[in-house]
Amino acid sequence: MELFSGDYFLNFFMRYLHVLVGITWIGLLYYFNLVQVPALAAYGDEAKARNITLDKVARRALWWFRWAAIATLGTGILITGQPTYWKNFFGSLSTAGIGHDAAITVGMIFAITMAANVWMIIWKHQKVVLANAVNVLGGGQPDPNAAAAGRRALLASRQNVVFSVPMLWFMVGSAHFYGTAYKNATTNNALTYVIIAVVIGTILQLNALGKLGGTAPTNKLLWPYESHKNAMITSGVLLVVLWLLSEFMLA
Repeated sequence: MELFSGDYFLNFFMRYLHVLVGITWIGLLYYFNLVQVPALAAYGDEAKARNITLDKVARRALWWFRWAAIATLGTGILITGQPTYWKNFFGSLSTAGIGHDAAITVGMIFAITMAANVWMIIWKHQKVVLANAVNVLGGGQPDPNAAAAGRRALLASRQNVVFSVPMLWFMVGSAHFYGTAYKNATTNNALTYVIIAVVIGTILQLNALGKLGGTAPTNKLLWPYESHKNAMITSGVLLVVLWLLSEFMLA
């Protein structure tokens, strides 16, 4: 069966699965930020309907969300982990070109950071929020730590929204744009571009973690995360900045 031969299994079938589980992951990311969070905000902190939604809907959605992130990361590693995938960026000949390798590197770094946010921050703190919802529904007292945990999970989730648009741009662009439009890029310029993109992403990530001024709503640096609209605007600005930099540095 040709599908399960080495070339087609990794180059086609794994890419198909990568896109499929990636749609599930990012689709749920947008569901949480564009639908669920604004809807829950209308309930109030301790409303019964809010806690029921958290327990019955959010819990199930978070299961698919976090495992879709793992599946996306795993299939991506299987694709890019092939010895022949990285050919030019690290020194040897490549038909894809340095532009392709620079783009996929940036996209992968953003995606890996997003997956880390899901498991190390969002899920970690959402477990506190979900446990509090169950406790309150059972007649117990609210957990005083639940609000702070929910805030940290929200900021990380909004940071993932910020990363999501440029991440997808580089993932798709590596095969259909950067590999040909920037085929004459030099290795030094490509490495410099990747470093600049990583520095920008790191600053945004540290900001979302509250390392640049705390997590309180009074911190004006957190403007990109205070609403889903702000996050989408910031994501678009980040995309434009990184694209313009690529025009100057890789073309």
